Amino acid sequence: MNPSRILPDLQCSLLCDEVRQEMNGNFMLIGVLNYVRVPQVPITAGRLCVFNRWTAGFGNFVECVRVIAPDQATVLRKSEMKFGLQDVGLHSTNVTVLGGLKFETEGTYFIEVLVDDVMKLRYPLTIHLVPPKTDAPADGKAPAAH
Repeated sequence: MNPSRILPDLQCSLLCDEVRQEMNGNFMLIGVLNYVRVPQVPITAGRLCVFNRWTAGFGNFVECVRVIAPDQATVLRKSEMKFGLQDVGLHSTNVTVLGGLKFETEGTYFIEVLVDDVMKLRYPLTIHLVPPKTDAPADGKAPAAH
């Protein structure tokens, strides 16, 4: 019996600054993110990329990448992409570009990856507020004039 469709496995999902493809077809991921430090909120990220690699499936599918706010209910961004796997030994690499994504508050946001409405992975993206450093001494007093 030949299967007509097998839901694929998500081999990896990484959030990064940039994804480039070399002439030989290999991918280079630049700036894989654990968290994001920002000087203020709200702030808009010029460009973030979600690198997903699917394997061990058969058929045609729809990948959905969602960015969820810290309230865990608000969907800030949703992107869908169709892809196919014509043999279980193949893989599909999908890159979702999230341009102009606005983070209103600091906190833990979530990246969700689904295939045909089945959640495959959900992982945190923490936005840390780190105000710019000043040259003021630690005691808060102005430096003495010389």
